[in-house]
Amino acid sequence: MPLLDHLIELRSRLMWSLASIIVLFVAIFPFAEYVYQFLVQPLAEIFEEMGGQRRLIFTALHEAFFTYIKLSLITALFIAFPFISMQFWMFVAPGLYKHEKKALAPFLVATPILFFMGGAMVYYIVMPWAYEFLLAFELEGGPGTLPIVSEPKVNEYLSLSINLIFAFGICFELPVVLTLLGRIGVISSKGMKEKRKYAILISFVVAAVITPPDVISQVMLAMVLIFLYEISIFSVRLIEKDRGHTEDDFGDEDTEEQADATSGA
Repeated sequence: MPLLDHLIELRSRLMWSLASIIVLFVAIFPFAEYVYQFLVQPLAEIFEEMGGQRRLIFTALHEAFFTYIKLSLITALFIAFPFISMQFWMFVAPGLYKHEKKALAPFLVATPILFFMGGAMVYYIVMPWAYEFLLAFELEGGPGTLPIVSEPKVNEYLSLSINLIFAFGICFELPVVLTLLGRIGVISSKGMKEKRKYAILISFVVAAVITPPDVISQVMLAMVLIFLYEISIFSVRLIEKDRGHTEDDFGDEDTEEQADATSGA
């Protein structure tokens, strides 16, 4: 295809992707309150266990409205991701060879699954433990002192929760990234084994940076990253074996062609 046709095709795919996001945003916005209540459920359960009348607040008149807009947009992007991936695949697939399609397709499938697994781990495990740890710094107060009570803001809670979900979701993409690098020959399973101790150190550093300041969530994310790194080593090793078999097959085909040429001569 000429360059202009490629650009037209790209514009069409982008327009379809943008349209899907807009349609989903419009459909989700009326239910943004319920989506937010689902997101705030881990904190609500902790508040319920602590007793008393607890609440979330907003200090600007427009804060809750823009928070719902932001949440609706993020939810629309999340739901539309499979459709956007399909548009990306439809754009690049015609220019790929059969073995290239076979190599790329699993990565497109694994990416949203791993991201969802990371987000689920945050919602069901990390957030309850982390928020319970942070709320432990409240003070009841007494004679001559004032109580310290947590009243989280609506937009700040959303930002913290979304940042955690995206941080864990992106970290869960580690096997996809390393396997892709292994497939194109940038890294090898042997090199990954030799650098394992550095990977462990980096895992703990990354966990300390992107998680709340509690030991439980930091250690949990670090252990998950180490586990994903080990899975990546195994995945890269499988790719190397498959590449070796493929090269052997090509070598046999070349030998047969040379033999046929010699016999024909």
